[in-house]
Amino acid sequence: MAQPVEAGPTPPSYPPRTPPPPKKPPNPPRPNSQDPKKDTAADTVVPTARRGAGMRNRRGRNWVLESAPWAAGKARPAVVEQLGSWGYRPATTVLNAVEEVTTLLVEAAVADGGTSVSVHLSDQDGHACILALSHCPGLTTSLDETGQDVLHSITAHPPVTGCGTDTGPDGRRIWAVLTL
Repeated sequence: MAQPVEAGPTPPSYPPRTPPPPKKPPNPPRPNSQDPKKDTAADTVVPTARRGAGMRNRRGRNWVLESAPWAAGKARPAVVEQLGSWGYRPATTVLNAVEEVTTLLVEAAVADGGTSVSVHLSDQDGHACILALSHCPGLTTSLDETGQDVLHSITAHPPVTGCGTDTGPDGRRIWAVLTL
C-alpha cells in the first residue's frame, strides 16, 4: 500500500498556476495621415484604396498572356470565341469593333512594360466588359498622353459605351464596355 505524503516545508513538485494569455493583443497605434512635414503638391499622386476587379452575378473569363507584341493577336480570337460560346452573334461591324478594342487594350497594357498581361472578359444584359491589366508595378499615373490617346481611340468605335483606366500597385487597368 502507498504511504501518504506528509505536509511539510517541502514545496510542491508542480509549478504554480499562471493566468491565461490575453485573448486578443492590443492594436498598434495608427499612423498619422496628416503629417505636416509632407508636401502634397498637385503633381504628386496620392494612393487610394483600390478594389480588385470583381465580377458578381455574371459570366466571366480571363487569360494571362506574355507581355509581348503578339499578345494582342492571341487575345483577339480568344475574346471573340468566348463571346460566341456565350451565344452572342453580333453584326460584323460590332465584331470588328470588339477585335479592334481588344487589340488597343492589350497593346496599351503591353506598352507599360510588365512581365505579363491579363485580359478579363465579362458580360451582362447584352454588354461586354473587356479589361486588360499590365502587371507592371511602379507606374505613377494612369492618364498620360499615351493613355489619353488610347481612350480616344477606343471611344471612336460606335458600340463602345464607356472606357477608363486606373493605376494601382499591380499595374495599370484599362477597360472598355461594348454593347453587343
